[in-house]
Amino acid sequence: MSAVIVPLPQPPDELDELTLARARRREDAACRALVLRYQRPVFALLSRLLANQGRAALVEDLAQETFLRAFRALPEFDTAGPARLSTWLLTIATRLALDELKTRRPQHEALEQADAVVSLDRSDTLTQRRQTVEKIARAVEALTPDQRAAFLLREAHGLSYEDVAAALQVDLGTLKSRLSRARAALRIALEELR
Repeated sequence: MSAVIVPLPQPPDELDELTLARARRREDAACRALVLRYQRPVFALLSRLLANQGRAALVEDLAQETFLRAFRALPEFDTAGPARLSTWLLTIATRLALDELKTRRPQHEALEQADAVVSLDRSDTLTQRRQTVEKIARAVEALTPDQRAAFLLREAHGLSYEDVAAALQVDLGTLKSRLSRARAALRIALEELR
């Protein structure tokens, strides 16, 4: 049996310098272009960090807050600095999500909704795939917020170790430890699928 290699999603192309300069001057078209370019990775990260906790409205609120904070701080963003604009935005989103997870107790979605989707009249293969995806998603959800953030930024969004450490405001050793624990927990969860 051969291993299936799943490529990591590529980070979005960065916003061109002219559009960025115009966004700094708060020109509507440039600001819209910035949001359109980065809204998908920001929403994806926030959705995964706050995974299946009945917080769809919260994800939207935090995404909006991410862009509001970014626009307020955009004039100070250093294009010659170590962080790309995408990394900077994901950092803002991550910190907002982690702050939210620390201040609120998780609200769990009703499991009946997931059961209803699985019990739809589909082939066994599709049902098995859906169940596998749900088990993996639950395994990621079961990680601590810090481990989940480290794992998602590194594996789902393809940030470098240094960028993830900076986003989470931890040293490289701490980041590697969190990633190691997250991967070990996921490995155990995946072994249960066999």
